[in-house]
Amino acid sequence: MTFLGLNERDTRFLLIVVALTMFTPFLLQPFAENSGLAQFNAGYPDLMQRFAIYGIFAIGFNILFGLTGYLSFGHAAFLGVGSYSAVWMFKLLSMNIIPAIILAVIVSGLFALLIGFISLRRTGIYFSILTLAFAQMSFNLAYSVLTPITNGETGLQLTLSDPRILDPESITNSLPSTSLFGLEMNDSAQWEVFGRVFTFSVGYYVCAVIAIIAFYISLRIFRSPFGLMLRAIKTNKTRMAYTGLNTRPYALAAFVISGMYAGLAGGLLASMDPLAGAERMQWTASGEVVLMTILGGAGTLMGPVLGAGFIKYFENIFSKINDNVLHGWFAFMPDGLEDALITLIHPFVGKGWHLTLGMLFMLVVIFLPGGLVELGQRIAGLFRRRKAEDRSDDGSKATTPAE
Repeated sequence: MTFLGLNERDTRFLLIVVALTMFTPFLLQPFAENSGLAQFNAGYPDLMQRFAIYGIFAIGFNILFGLTGYLSFGHAAFLGVGSYSAVWMFKLLSMNIIPAIILAVIVSGLFALLIGFISLRRTGIYFSILTLAFAQMSFNLAYSVLTPITNGETGLQLTLSDPRILDPESITNSLPSTSLFGLEMNDSAQWEVFGRVFTFSVGYYVCAVIAIIAFYISLRIFRSPFGLMLRAIKTNKTRMAYTGLNTRPYALAAFVISGMYAGLAGGLLASMDPLAGAERMQWTASGEVVLMTILGGAGTLMGPVLGAGFIKYFENIFSKINDNVLHGWFAFMPDGLEDALITLIHPFVGKGWHLTLGMLFMLVVIFLPGGLVELGQRIAGLFRRRKAEDRSDDGSKATTPAE
């Protein structure tokens, strides 16, 4: 049985991803609002949108790095270009997010074509350094030289004087909101059940639907002959060259597709919050998507999404655990023991969340080279072995042959 060109196994996989994505507001709000563990709830619109958007960013990066083995340190340039393109579309044409997203993908793809054509003349560390150099050049251009286009360090944002030629003239003195055919991205509805407040945001579900489409496209790429060719490039590019096959067009196609995914993520960031700044093009943003992909599992389908969610959760939830929160958790302890425990934990939470993330990343690289996906596979394999052993014990007398 096939569905949308997928076999039965991939169809089940896609349906599971769709279900998890659609029910994210429930899954990320497990604790009651008045509970001490409510600190760990992540079911609010802004964070859920970032899970979906950076999941798209990581999925695209994985097509390049996970399949071909080309490690780019400059993918944030495409994220920033996508954001700038989208905001300009909001300023000049309409607040509808569709034209903005389309322009972001196209401009980022063309920019990726230019950078990829030059960078892919080299491989290995030289390729990585070239992409990093292009990203830093883009950052500095956006920050200083191209200020008429990017508005420099202030960032590109909407103003009341923007023409927006396709939108009717507004008589209000407030900035308009981004929308999708009348549905504003900042609209949301809340549902309170058993002390839990579930928020259903228009912006999140728009990002979620686009993320599912992006995941489906990546799934098709992974299963296609093109995807097999990219894996062959990663496995042994030299051997392929000896057969007379020119691998550069395939690597360039993967680079451009990956850049378009990054541009899509940048366009969505601007669609949820119509502001574009040069900081989205910094090398740290490029390094972040590398961490997401490796932490989740490079070369796997779900790995980059898990890695993106993991890092964004740490950045937005774990970083907010300060001393006041810790004192509330350990108030039942004697004062001396409470203070000692908080002193011990303090460097690893709040502003020190990077230290905890770094330690976890080291553990994953050392003990789980396949990332979080490998951890899930090991746990599933453990349960399967136990189930097989139980079946063997139950039927040992009937299945053991006579000697």
